[in-house]
Amino acid sequence: MQPSNLKVGLVEDDPVMGGSIVQRLELEGYSVAWWQNGRDMINAAPASLNNLDLIVCDIRLPGVSGEEIFKELVTAAQAPPFVFVTGFGEIDQAVRLMRLGAADYLTKPFEFEDFLARIRRIADGARQGEPSNDDPLGLSPEMRDVETLLKRYAKLDLPVLITGESGVGKEVAAKHLHLLQCGAKAPFMAVNCAAIPAELLESEIFGHERGAFSGAVRQHHGYAERAAGGTLFLDEIGDMPLPLQAKILRLIEERTFFRIGGEKPIEFRARVVAATHQDLEQACAERAFREDLYFRVSALPLPIPPLRKRPDDLIWLTDRMLVEASRRQERRILGISTEAEEMILEHGWPGNARELRNRIERAIAVSDTEWIMPQDLFPDAKRPARTDSDGFITLSEARDSAERRQIDRALERTGGHVSDAAKLLRISRTTLWEKMTKYDIGPSRSDS
Repeated sequence: MQPSNLKVGLVEDDPVMGGSIVQRLELEGYSVAWWQNGRDMINAAPASLNNLDLIVCDIRLPGVSGEEIFKELVTAAQAPPFVFVTGFGEIDQAVRLMRLGAADYLTKPFEFEDFLARIRRIADGARQGEPSNDDPLGLSPEMRDVETLLKRYAKLDLPVLITGESGVGKEVAAKHLHLLQCGAKAPFMAVNCAAIPAELLESEIFGHERGAFSGAVRQHHGYAERAAGGTLFLDEIGDMPLPLQAKILRLIEERTFFRIGGEKPIEFRARVVAATHQDLEQACAERAFREDLYFRVSALPLPIPPLRKRPDDLIWLTDRMLVEASRRQERRILGISTEAEEMILEHGWPGNARELRNRIERAIAVSDTEWIMPQDLFPDAKRPARTDSDGFITLSEARDSAERRQIDRALERTGGHVSDAAKLLRISRTTLWEKMTKYDIGPSRSDS
């Protein structure tokens, strides 16, 4: 799609912000229709909706909010994808809108290059009949930050070290980086350094010549050679044997390698991305990992936060996994019961996304209804007492649980400072103290 063909609808009441967006889009050759009032946009939409490829909409607008615009227009048969522009305090609302079908959101202030790249991809996908959300890594601010880093790293050719707990999605992030830099057709060669026996790992990575050792009946091309033009992903690099670490260091520094038994150097033409759940700095101190290799592979660090630190992603991931798993098992599952959703949000998820996927797979397999119940996901957990036969808690209990959860999140985001958390929640400090007392949220997480 040529830029001049892209038609964008903009809903922004700030004349400075709106004028800047319009000016930049028009410089790119886009056609822009700008409404500074939500009601005017809704009234004009029936005549112009089919001509728009994308709508960029502020959430906070006078009179009619961005959410009201979205809910009124999204029911149209050919409604274009929505990208919301939001302030930090409205991130939760933007996340909720993405769960309802919005394509993306950007937090002010944003970089225009990132903004342009996102709307191009979304509009391209919409025109080709593909999902408009561009398969994000998550909805939480933490995972949006990860995506931003990956976009920056995709422009560079240095090694990347992805760190995080087991099951947190390190390989998913590596594949995301690979697609951004190399595209889907380029090879992505993943080798799990912890799963392959040490005596075979060198051959798997570098390959071998015929007759190089007993059993080498033919020439073998290793991962480093097959990754040419793409990515060599060294998963769990912290488990790599020390002698092989020296050869990986040479691979990165000299960009050449030898097959086992070979005499001719082979050019290495791939990017190295490594991942580990271990503390490599501690491993270096204990001489279990080479310090020089650590400095090389961690040129571009990428920490992935655990799932318990990003509750905004929990239900979103649950919904996606539920659809995939029910389709794979050919089961008709309508969704997660209210009580089960509450237990999902309260669980610590030590196994992260991998644990979530396994629990959902099991729940679908054992469920005898069209709704996933708490006992399906957590068979060993004690169920809360006050529920009805359909697994629903009362509206009052649901409201209290959601309120407590939001207070916990605000306190965690502000480092436990009550005053800052109150500002984030837009309530007084006294009101927050009262609610903390009501929900037994300890003073150890507060300021005085």
